[in-house]
Amino acid sequence: MADGAAEPWLVIGLGNPGEEYAATRHNAGYLVVDALAARAGGRFGASRRVRADVVEGRIAGPGSLRVVLAKPHTYMNESGGPAAALRDFYGVPVERTVVVHDELDLPFAALRCKLGGGDNGHNGLKSLRRSLGGGEFYRVRVGIGRPPGRQDPADFVLKPWSSTERKELDLLVERAADCVEALVTEGLERAQQQFND
Repeated sequence: MADGAAEPWLVIGLGNPGEEYAATRHNAGYLVVDALAARAGGRFGASRRVRADVVEGRIAGPGSLRVVLAKPHTYMNESGGPAAALRDFYGVPVERTVVVHDELDLPFAALRCKLGGGDNGHNGLKSLRRSLGGGEFYRVRVGIGRPPGRQDPADFVLKPWSSTERKELDLLVERAADCVEALVTEGLERAQQQFND
């Protein structure tokens, strides 16, 4: 990967705004960028221009890489608009963009990072692919597992974490933040070796 001296990395955490969604599974991406902001010593500020909460900081590593962390103000299925505005405003190419999101097709607490791919029915990724003109951005996928029984997946992702999940959630969020840091500082292959379950 490039040393990042000039161009920042853009890390977008997907979720839904508002207190009613704060503790739900669909907000895993928000939690991870919150953890990264805390590590960088930054505080999110609202930006009307890009319709997102944004913090600029650095990720420790070779060259102390610049990073823009963002949480779109829109609902999940409209995340692409803010993502495109962030890309344009900060001049970040898609190959320096990381999207952190919940993933039904991974067991709870599993992580995977990858480059590109489809949306697999994820409305946030669908919106991003439309607005960014394709899916060739990095993804850090945070496993939330499949709903039990016949529960509708759309209902499941908007429910709070279970009491059992909450016991492991902090560790999962920190591991996912570690994965993002490894991805931007060491490259995809090294991050996959360390974090892909």
